Amino acid sequence: MDYLRIFYMSIGSLIVLLLLSKLMGNKQMSELSLFDYIIGITIGSIAAEMATCLESNFLQPLLAMVIYGVAAACISILCNKSIKTRRFFDGRSIILMDKGKLYEKNFKTAKLDLNEFLSQCRVCGYFNIADIQTAVFEANGKLSILPKSAKRPVTTGDMNMTLQDENPFASIIIDGKILERNLRNSGKDMAWVDHQLELQNAKTVEDVFYAACDGADQMIIFKREECKPDDDIFQ
Repeated sequence: MDYLRIFYMSIGSLIVLLLLSKLMGNKQMSELSLFDYIIGITIGSIAAEMATCLESNFLQPLLAMVIYGVAAACISILCNKSIKTRRFFDGRSIILMDKGKLYEKNFKTAKLDLNEFLSQCRVCGYFNIADIQTAVFEANGKLSILPKSAKRPVTTGDMNMTLQDENPFASIIIDGKILERNLRNSGKDMAWVDHQLELQNAKTVEDVFYAACDGADQMIIFKREECKPDDDIFQ
């Protein structure tokens, strides 16, 4: 009987979580602030308690989940209407580097050490911080970088050129498996895949780690690699 109760309570907690996530909005998934993160974890913990509560009243955790969800939705509305409220709950952007200077006090305010800063710079494509004009630590924990003028990529607008828009790449093979729906939507078939594999010296689909079809109807292939770099030069 207890197992049946857990089953029904688990289904109920999932439904409540779905409704609350709709109430709080997609920001709960895409741009988590620290407050959103804490609210999400708390509601999830209460939902787990609700699913397995065999002796206590299930209405208590249900009420707690609703209170947290409604509170998060109300705070989100207040943040949209008030800049001060938004800064209080979501935080503010912090300038970590500007015009060749690293601001140590701002690193402490952001609770970010220099190694982590350098790591995020590399993730953004900047292995040499001398190429950076301004680096801003955003409220969502991500790093925004403005490169120096000499290091910014030249755009077609800078060269007064007009180019045709490109179509997005369609993933065809992931981890040695064909994505058949993507293949059909691209207007291709297995004969085309086999031909592309032959052109790029890939024996079978299983030998491909990732492959995509570009706008020119060519397949870009990344084969499986057994070897790996020996040393980590960034630590």
